[in-house]
Amino acid sequence: MRRGERARHDRDHVLAILDEGLFCHLGVVVDTYPMVVPTAYGRDGGRVYVHGSTASRVLRAAASAAEVCLTVTLVDGLVLARSVFHHSVNYRSVMVYGPARPVTAADEKAAALRVVTEHLVPGRWEAARPPTPKELAATSVLAIALDEASAKVRTGAPVDDEADYDLDVWAGVIPLALAAGAAVGDPRLRPGLDPPDHVRSYQPAARR
Repeated sequence: MRRGERARHDRDHVLAILDEGLFCHLGVVVDTYPMVVPTAYGRDGGRVYVHGSTASRVLRAAASAAEVCLTVTLVDGLVLARSVFHHSVNYRSVMVYGPARPVTAADEKAAALRVVTEHLVPGRWEAARPPTPKELAATSVLAIALDEASAKVRTGAPVDDEADYDLDVWAGVIPLALAAGAAVGDPRLRPGLDPPDHVRSYQPAARR
C-alpha cells in the first residue's frame, strides 16, 4: 500500500476525526457514473447519519447501493519542502465503506437530524424550531455503520531528498486551523434578539 505508514486502523483515531469534522463527501455510482455529494453529517455511536433532499439523485442511489464511500478530511497544515516534488499537506482523514440504510421511521429520522444538528452546533436543536412532519417527509436520511472504516494521517516536517537539505531554500510547515468569526445576525431578526450562548461561544474545535 502506498504510504501505508500513514494508515490508522484503530477505532479511536477514526472516531476522533469524525467528531472533529464538520462536512463529509458521500460517493456512490449513479447510473454507471461515480458521483460525490458534499453534505453535513453526525455520528451516533457506531453509525454516521447523512441527510439531504428526497430529490437528490445521489442519496436515492446511495439508499439502494450495495456500498457507498463516505470521507471526512481535516487539513492541519501546508508542508513546504525544499523541492516542489516533496511539497505536501498535513491532514487527518477517514474513509467509511458500507451500505447506507434509509431511515424511514419518523422518530429515528428526527433523532438522526438532531444528531447532525448537534454535531454542527451543540445546543442548537433545543434553540430552534423542530422539523414539521412535512419537512421530515421531504428529507432523506441515511445511516452508515462504521463497521469498515480507516483513517490516514500525515504529520510533521517535510521529507526532502538527502542532497536537497544543503539548498538555501526555506522549508517547513504553515499550520492551518478552522476558526469561527463573530456571528452575523439575519437582517430580518426581530429587535432585541442577541446571539445565544451556544452561538457566541462557538468554536469548531471546541464543539465537544
